[in-house]
Parts: sequence; structure tokens; C-alpha cells
Amino acid sequence: MPHDQIMTQDPYHHAVIARAIDYIGDTLHDQPKLEDVASAAGLSPMHFQRVFSQWAGVSPKRYQQYLTLNHAKTLLQDRFTVLETTNETGLSSSSRLHDLFLKWEAMSPGEYAKKGAGLTINYGYFDSPFGDMLVMGTDRGICGLAFTAEFGRDHAMKDMTSRWPQATYIENPDSLDVASLINNDQPANLHLIGSPLQIKVWEALLSIPSGQVTTYSEIAEHIGSPKAVRAVGTAVGRNPISWLIPCHRALRKSGGLGGYHWGLPVKRAMLAWESVRFDAQN
Repeated sequence: MPHDQIMTQDPYHHAVIARAIDYIGDTLHDQPKLEDVASAAGLSPMHFQRVFSQWAGVSPKRYQQYLTLNHAKTLLQDRFTVLETTNETGLSSSSRLHDLFLKWEAMSPGEYAKKGAGLTINYGYFDSPFGDMLVMGTDRGICGLAFTAEFGRDHAMKDMTSRWPQATYIENPDSLDVASLINNDQPANLHLIGSPLQIKVWEALLSIPSGQVTTYSEIAEHIGSPKAVRAVGTAVGRNPISWLIPCHRALRKSGGLGGYHWGLPVKRAMLAWESVRFDAQN
């Protein structure tokens, strides 16, 4: 899908897609027909097929297959990325970190301890394939990215601002370069604000190529803290820059999707979105 088309989609269509994904997720065992999903989305089957295919790049039926729990297990079997191997063999050159030209820097421990004091953070709301998106940034790069579809704007704003309670927040969407955030076709700078453990976990997440997944325990092994699986899970959930730092690619060892800070339906949609494109390129 062309870059400008993604960022200018009708917000109404986001609501349609959200209703469709929720319905498919709730009725997976019944494998609903096109007519049923279209009705739940509030469109005629023909219109829904066109809108959905434009968004996902595949038919609703094909996309439905990617949303099943079995798909998560298949991802773990067929596309599981062993982070250590990825780094040692140089495969990380095809990871999100390199593909997207992401440049990131972390705040110093002193800056982190100040909880944002003296920091100005600009923010704005934007459309995305996964619904309404809250983006925040400092003069050094994007420092926050949240999705509001499941819990609303107020919740997202409260969550993000609580991370840096002493910062000054200014609604200034024009100051934020969001053009590359979804299509990832332009360089993007990230400004990470987190504890040393969190930074290690987020760095590991950046090594997972699009269309592939890992587990919380694998991340714990990778950062040298094999017993800290629970702490790793917490750090994954505290990722302030969703999507660009791909915490949605961390699954349970059992093959379950696990949780997602901005709602499991959003995680399902992200994994399916990437899987569709991964399969199309391979």
C-alpha cells in the first residue's frame, strides 16, 4: 500500500476494521463467513471485502487465518528467531533496526532519574492501520507511541505521561515526523527513556525481524538474565514506543499470544499485518 494512502485512510475505515477483527477474534472457532463478518462491521459483503482487502492486502478469509492462535504457534515453529544466533550470524542486518534506519539513544541514568524534568515533549494523534495512534517526541526523536483503539485517548495519554511526570507536554502534531512510522520507509530517530534493564530488553526486541517472533524466556537468555523472565515480561509491557520497538513479536513459550499493553486485538492485527507481508515477500 502506498505510503500516503496508509497515513490518510478514512478514520471510519479504522473503526470498520476494528469491529471486523474483534468479531473474527470472538468467533474464530466458528470460522465465520464473509457475510457474517461484513454484517458485524456494518457494511455490505462486497463493500466490506473491498475495504478490508485495501487495508490488509489480502481477503478477509485469508486474514482470518492469520488471526488464529494456531498461527501464533506456527510462527514459533517456523519463524522463531533465536536472538543470539541472529546477532552472531549477522542476520540482524535484516532486522527492523537496520531495515528502518532506526537510530536510537537512551537517556542517561541521571536524566532517567529526573523523570522528565526540564524535558519538553510534543504530542499529537494520527491515523494508522491499527486505529488512532498517539505519538510523542522530544528534540532528539520519537519517545512515545501508543494505540488508543481499545482503551481510549485519555487512558493512553495518562499512561504515557506517567512515565515522565515532570516533563512539559505540548500538543504540537506538526512538529512530529510520523511519515515513516508505519511503512518504515524513511529514517526515524528514537529517544528511549527507561531503566537499564528495560533498555536491554527493548534493544533485544529491535533485533527481531519483521514477520518473526521470539519468547520472553529467549529475551531473558539474550540479555544475560535467564531467570528474569517475569521482569522481562514487565519490561516488554512498558515499551514506550509500540510497533517501532516490536514488543508484539514477543510470545509465550507455549505458543500463546500473551498480553499486549494496548489490547490483544491490536497485537493480533499487528502480527497478522506483518505475516501477510512476510509471506508475500517469500
